[in-house]
This record gives sequence, structure tokens and C-alpha cells, in this order.
Amino acid sequence: MEAFDQPWKTDIEGAVGAYWGVYDVERNPKFEFTQPIVPVPQWQLLAGISMVLALITFALLLIDSKTLRGHGRSFLAIVSYLAATTIVWIIYEYSSLYQTIGTIIIGLLMLVGMIGIFLVIMAEAHEWAEALWIKERRRYMKTIPMAEHDLPMVSIHVPAYNEPSTMLIRTLNALAKLDYPNYEVLLIDNNTKDPAVWQPVQAHCEKLGERFRFFHKDPLAGFKAGALNFSLQQTSADAEIVAVIDSDYIVDPRWLRDLMPQFSDPKVAIVQAPQDYSDGCQNAFKAMCYSEYAGFFYIGMMTRNERNAIIQHGTMTMVRKQVLEQVGGWAEWCITEDAELGLRIFEQGYEAHYIPHSYGRGVMPDTFIDDTKQRFRWAYGAVQILKHHARCLFSRRDCRLNAGQRYHFIAGWLPWFADGFNLLFNLAAIGWSLAMIWAPKQIDPPMLLFSLLPVALFLFKTAKLIYIYKSRIGASTLQTLLGGLAGLALAHTISRAVLQGIFTKGLPFIRTPKHAGQTGLRTVIASAREEILLLIALWLAVYAIVTIQGAESADTLFWLAVLLIQSITYLAAVIVAIVAAMPGWSARLIGIREIERPEKLLSNIENI
Repeated sequence: MEAFDQPWKTDIEGAVGAYWGVYDVERNPKFEFTQPIVPVPQWQLLAGISMVLALITFALLLIDSKTLRGHGRSFLAIVSYLAATTIVWIIYEYSSLYQTIGTIIIGLLMLVGMIGIFLVIMAEAHEWAEALWIKERRRYMKTIPMAEHDLPMVSIHVPAYNEPSTMLIRTLNALAKLDYPNYEVLLIDNNTKDPAVWQPVQAHCEKLGERFRFFHKDPLAGFKAGALNFSLQQTSADAEIVAVIDSDYIVDPRWLRDLMPQFSDPKVAIVQAPQDYSDGCQNAFKAMCYSEYAGFFYIGMMTRNERNAIIQHGTMTMVRKQVLEQVGGWAEWCITEDAELGLRIFEQGYEAHYIPHSYGRGVMPDTFIDDTKQRFRWAYGAVQILKHHARCLFSRRDCRLNAGQRYHFIAGWLPWFADGFNLLFNLAAIGWSLAMIWAPKQIDPPMLLFSLLPVALFLFKTAKLIYIYKSRIGASTLQTLLGGLAGLALAHTISRAVLQGIFTKGLPFIRTPKHAGQTGLRTVIASAREEILLLIALWLAVYAIVTIQGAESADTLFWLAVLLIQSITYLAAVIVAIVAAMPGWSARLIGIREIERPEKLLSNIENI
């Protein structure tokens, strides 16, 4: 202990060397010499600020929460208080340091990151509570009786580009078996060069009869959206509903008959069934992907449906033709034209219904490369949508979105933006670690509290995944872990897509191949080369810090934990890439079965 703090000692003794004094650098006593010493003299003020911040956060989370049970409210209250207390504690601890220009800049950057983590945790906690602890569903999918002659005519559009003819023929055969009196099928093949690919499909359409019409257009601009807009122009004048399915989907015969009566309500413009897949047990890689997809379709979409805020996805969707034409058709500037159309329709004040019941099954990407391309397109398209619709999402002018819809579209994509900034954090963490290695006396690890935040976010999201997957969608422990691993493996892809989406205007549509040939191990690992490099960099940083500085202090120990935790997403990508390269790894061999949906999932469906 010394008489006064001496900040100059930081250069030779590290951060601790500046704080040995009984008096601070301004010659003010650090504590009362005549009273008991307490670690935090201002604890009452800090506790009060924490309570106020927690109450504000809790109140915001409870807006429009009339169906939330007491357990859900208690859960949100606890999370709000813990998060608010942590933020106040971190700010207090950091403000007690002797500030320089450098520490102020670092503090502001970390404050931004801290707020981002806080928002993500709150959004995740809100979805957790609403997925588990609600009294009843607000928006029931009720069976509506409708006479045969009242069923509207449906135009089913099947866009295709360079798809295997055998697969398309199976799709057409399933459509021919639909139990519905009045429909047409328009298959639009755009830009396929080889006649041997599309001519057998054309011949099969002619064989199926006048209800099926085939179009081959080359060239045709606009990618999938361009093909759908062309199909809209060819649609029968009698059609009232446009339905879209992907070229690999085998539909249930009762798809149209069960769901079409929902359009008897003129306010309903979209009726959406989930994407589902027939190859979830084909191999271990696809089993992992199947489990990961389930989280969106049987958790996220169901909570969004409560506030009329679902994401429209481009297969198993039905749209009122009049509304589709009213809003200008499919957006050819956006590579996720389906989700963009759904938001545009909501902006006009219409409603959408989501039913968590499978009415058709397609195939998943065969390789990790294709899986990452698909997820890149989804994430990049989300940024395009948010940029294009920012005025409507963040203000009430010229827009009929309600508060719940705004919340879900912003909060729903917030974790993807967090992934984007997480990449920047990881690069900064590697840089900071290099500085610690280069100048161990002058550069200390970040404060323990800053290190706690990424760890807390990771643990919170992991706990949510395990708890909700097992209790809400009926996944086994193995399916839950594999689904989580598949999701983590895509985090770097999402981060790149988000950052590119922020700083660029548009990228071409990236098609997901169907029945692509399995690639070799070297090719698949090459698809994760960025993840491999970042994984090695983080692990080398841990090794070097332990070798040079040791791991005795709590700050250093937690910083090492942060580096290791941040490397998990990159390790997951490598593992999933290896699994994808070995299609011989049978799903059943390692004990994976198809997810059996629990009956409570269908609690918002009556008699379907």
C-alpha cells in the first residue's frame, strides 16, 4: 500500500500498479478513515439505478403480454434485474479507472457491445417465456366449413432452374393427386441451358393434361422473383389464390382443401405452412440440419404468429392474388423475395395465418457448402429488407404495421446482427491478445466483467436451446445437441452476410442445389477455411498468453475462457463440415430419429 495512486506505474506494473494508494491521484481519500470500509460505498445508489433500469426493461417486455403466465413474468423479471445489475456494475467499475483517450474510446466501444448483448438477451428471454409459459394461443387456426362450389380457384406456381427432371416429375405427380376441385399448376423453368434437362418436364406436363402448363424462358431476369412474376402474368384470370412450392416438394393431397377456407376472411392475405423435409434421417449431416430447422418453424414462427408477424417463406405459402398484384408482385431486387413480400403485405394492414402442421416435404442441402450458401442468402436478404423498410419498421409514418409486428421483425433478426458484430469482436479480441503477448507489462486483459458478458450470452443461449428444444418441439438430447451444433456452424457465414449486407447494395440470387453430389473431404474443409483460420488464431492466442503471462489472475483466466468460447462456433463449422463429407455416417447408426412433434404443438389447430 502507498500514500497516493500513481497511474504512471501502469507502464511497469500493469493496471494494478496505479491503484496502491490510500488517496487517489487528486489527493482525495478513497474511504472514510473513521467508518467501516465497504467495497462499494455507493452501493445504495447503484442498487437504485439497477432497479429503475430493470423495471423499465421489465415493463417493456410485458407490453402486450396478457397471455403470459406468472412463471413467464417471473422469469422475465429475474433476467431483467440480473442484466440491468450487470450493466450498472460494469459501468461503475470502469468509471473508477483513471481515464485516458484510449480507455475512453475502448470503454465506449465496449459499452456499445454491452448494450447489444443486453438487447439480444432480452429478445431471447422474451421468446423463451412466450414459447413455454402462455395461457392460451391468441390466434387460433379454426376449421371453417366451406361448400365445394365456394372453394376459390388456386394457381400453383413452381419455379425451377436447372433442376433434375426426375425430381420435378415427382413434384408434378404429387400435385396431380391434390384433393381439390379447382386449381392449375404453372411450372416456369428459367434460364436452364440444356434442353435435355427441361424437355422431359415439358413432356410430362403435357401428359398430365390441360391443368398443367409449362414455360421455359431464357433469358429471364430477376432470378426466382423474376420467374414468379412471369408466372403471375400467365395466371388464369379466374384464380383468386396464388400458391408457391419449391421444385423438390411432395405435397400432401389435402394441402389446399384444409387451408384454403382461411381465405374466407377478406383480411387474410397469406396462409403459410412450415417447410419440412423428407431426408432428415438420410445421414448424420442432414439429421443435424433437420434439428436446427425445427427451432425456427416450431418455436419462432409460432410466437410470431401470435402478433400476426410471421416470416413468409417461399414454399408452402399461399397469397391472395389481388393483394399480390396490389403490392406490386415479387421484389426482384431482394434475394429473399418471399420474406420481403410478407412484410410488404403486412405494411398494407393484411393478416397472415401460420399452421404448424406439415403439408409438404422437400430435400435439404446435401453439402455443408450448399448449407452455408443458403444461410448466407437468408441473412443477406434480411439486411436488404431491414435497410429497404427501415422507415416503416422504425416509425409510424405511411405504414400500418403494429407494434408487435415491428418488434418481431427487428428482434427476430437481431441475433443475426449480433453474429455480424461478433466477428468484429473476435478480430478485436485476437488483436488485443496479440498486444498482451507483445507487451505483457503494459497491456492487461480486459476487465473481468467485460469478459463475463460474452460468456453469459453463450450460456444463456445454450440453456434456452436445450430447454426449449426438449420441452417444446420434442427433440431428444442428441437431436438438441446436434441441432445446436449445426446452428453454431453457420454463425460465421451469417456474420459475413450481415456485414456485407450493411456495406453493399445487392448480390445475385444464390440457388440451393437439389440432390447435389457429395464432395470430398478436402473440398468441404476448404469451404470452412475462414473458420479454420480463426479457430487456429484464437487457440494460438490462448496458448501464447498462458505461456507468457500465465493464468493466475481472474481477469486473465476469464479472458482465456472468452477466447475459447468464441472459438466454439468455428470448431462447430469444422466438425459439421467433416460430418457432411462423410455421408456414410448413418443418422440411425448414431441413434438419431425423426423428431416427433408433441401434441401440444398443434394446440392452435382445431380438427385438422
